[in-house]
Amino acid sequence: MSKRDYYEILEVSRNATPEEIKKAYRQQALKYHPDKNPDDNEAEEKFKEAAEAYEVLSDPEKRKRYDQFGHAGLGNNNSGYTGGFGGGMSMDDIFRHFGDIFSGGFDDPFGSMFSGGGGRGRKAVNHGSNLRVKVKLTLEEIAHGVEKKIKVNKYIKCSTCKGTGAKGGSSFQTCSTCHGSGHVTRVTSTFLGQMQTTSPCPQCGGEGQIITDKCQDCAGNGIVKGEEVISIRIPTGVSEGMQLSVNGKGNAAARGGVPGDLFVQIEEIEHPNLVREGDNLHYEHYITITDAALGTSAEVPTIDGKAKIKIEPGTQSGKVLRLKGKGLPSVNQWEGKGDLLITIHVWIPRSLSKEEKSILEKLGDSPNFQPNPSSRDKNIFSRMKDIFE
Repeated sequence: MSKRDYYEILEVSRNATPEEIKKAYRQQALKYHPDKNPDDNEAEEKFKEAAEAYEVLSDPEKRKRYDQFGHAGLGNNNSGYTGGFGGGMSMDDIFRHFGDIFSGGFDDPFGSMFSGGGGRGRKAVNHGSNLRVKVKLTLEEIAHGVEKKIKVNKYIKCSTCKGTGAKGGSSFQTCSTCHGSGHVTRVTSTFLGQMQTTSPCPQCGGEGQIITDKCQDCAGNGIVKGEEVISIRIPTGVSEGMQLSVNGKGNAAARGGVPGDLFVQIEEIEHPNLVREGDNLHYEHYITITDAALGTSAEVPTIDGKAKIKIEPGTQSGKVLRLKGKGLPSVNQWEGKGDLLITIHVWIPRSLSKEEKSILEKLGDSPNFQPNPSSRDKNIFSRMKDIFE
């Protein structure tokens, strides 16, 4: 099961400040706290999920890597972050790590819920939806990094009204229901006493103002369908399925709101000679029986051209040679580069002439042509060890 976006979990924008992230986590944790939801496994999972999201987004370095590479940038696979609370931390661990961000503590989770806080006075902000595109890359582009320009069909800001949605950009009046605040407050009596709740104004949708004369080109939305050419810098070492994000390059938001993000999914183009496995590259090289017996040298393809290798006399089929550092750079730059692993295959002819058969029959009687494997040849672990020597 794929992991949910951390910003989506906390219900904040990708441009949210640390204070907004902290506040959003507090709200989610109060909502799904075990004391409020006894014996509710789903609520407990959401409680842990919110803690995992906060653990990443509250750390500047982890957040930076998550913003660039998504879940793949936080662990060793594409299934998500392996070091968070989803990786085995208990409820006690969560309370111990993050319990102090609650002014009243988890022991009194209702203390702030009826205080009249929770965003009072803030006008609603429209948010544009996210977009997803796929970008195909060659191994050479992955090895060196590349800048790609892609044309994206999306909602863009209306040029006629400059995104306001109003004719001439100034046809507004203050909402008479909320008097421009964008919210309405209601007080109700409960067995706990009077409870005050604040919600977006139903008349203006929380914006605090109403358009009196709508722009005809965008029908008052402030956005129209269009296209944009977006330049995307792809870092080295990315892999198939990895997702990068470009903040603010998704669909424009209605009436000057916050635009969505653009998510870029990586697709690898198959290389004609090399096969990728992680940061390592593999190449299959075929030699003749005589070259295997006598030894030879050969040129093999690499990501940057060609490299010369030496094949020792007596090389057996299946031998793997390693060219250190001739693979791909790791997306985690501190891990360096992978290797090029060359598997040697001895080519056995499928058909022979009479003369060739005669020669081989004579050679077959020679003691040197009789199988005589050493203990090292028989041991698969020894053969594997050869790769890393």
